[in-house]
Amino acid sequence: MTDEATGLVEAGLSDDDLRKLEDLVEDALSSGREEALPMLGYGEISLVLGWPPEHPRFACKRLPPFRSRDRFDSYRDTLRDYLRALAAAGVRVVDTEMRGVGCGDGTIAGYVVQPVLPADQVGPAILRTTDPAAGHPLVEAVVSTTAAALSPSVGLDAQLANWTWDGTGLTYIDVSTPLIWSSNDRPRLDLDLLAQAFPAVLRWPLRRFVAPGILDTYRDLRKVYLDLTGNLIKERLDAWLPSFLERLNPRLKEALSEDEVHRYYHSDARLWGVLLRIRKLDRTWRRTVRRRPYPFLLPGRIER
Repeated sequence: MTDEATGLVEAGLSDDDLRKLEDLVEDALSSGREEALPMLGYGEISLVLGWPPEHPRFACKRLPPFRSRDRFDSYRDTLRDYLRALAAAGVRVVDTEMRGVGCGDGTIAGYVVQPVLPADQVGPAILRTTDPAAGHPLVEAVVSTTAAALSPSVGLDAQLANWTWDGTGLTYIDVSTPLIWSSNDRPRLDLDLLAQAFPAVLRWPLRRFVAPGILDTYRDLRKVYLDLTGNLIKERLDAWLPSFLERLNPRLKEALSEDEVHRYYHSDARLWGVLLRIRKLDRTWRRTVRRRPYPFLLPGRIER
């Protein structure tokens, strides 16, 4: 059911169940043992947990903790506006709800809650079971939907794993990082929330110099296409690269080449690898030197 006041959707996960999930997360963070968490998947920044653990019906992406209710509400409003902007651009988004759970230290754990979609409908799974020579309508759909969605105020992470295909059309699933800009061309995303997951000495330069530049790439069509095609290599779908380039290059003033895609992929993999290693070192320092829990969930080993 859609909440007309927010533009978000009530996913149907009860408060009690979300509290139980957060209790599992807090236990894992306190103990330093995350093996028992009901993991569905993870990206470069955050993890996706499933509930109920035995047969997950909800995908719950836990965000870094918010320091206050006002900051949580602001993030929720930004996500609402992002969902509305995507819908206005013709992007169908999976039902999404933003929820918060109070923590013992006064912070609020934010969760982006969505229904679990069939694994065989996710973009990489579709193409892995299809002959590139035969093609698939998903390719043109991703390319054209991405081009229609981008604007100076709206961005999109178009990598294949962020889309599902139900046989007739696309659904976009990765909205937990609202890529939307204000009228004065400033990102509305709370950069402090992202930066706090890194060592304190790095937070200001990340907020000031690194994060805005990374975000800007997601509203530049050529850079979004470059990231999309580079991600094909990560997904071991290199054979589909010519098909994507054939469809997206007519939309660009400067065509992409396979060599450029490969160079970008290796550079991007190094960047995200370094950022993850920094976070893991910070986690080790906090736990072993400061003897304090590390308050963020980190992905495991990522195949690049």
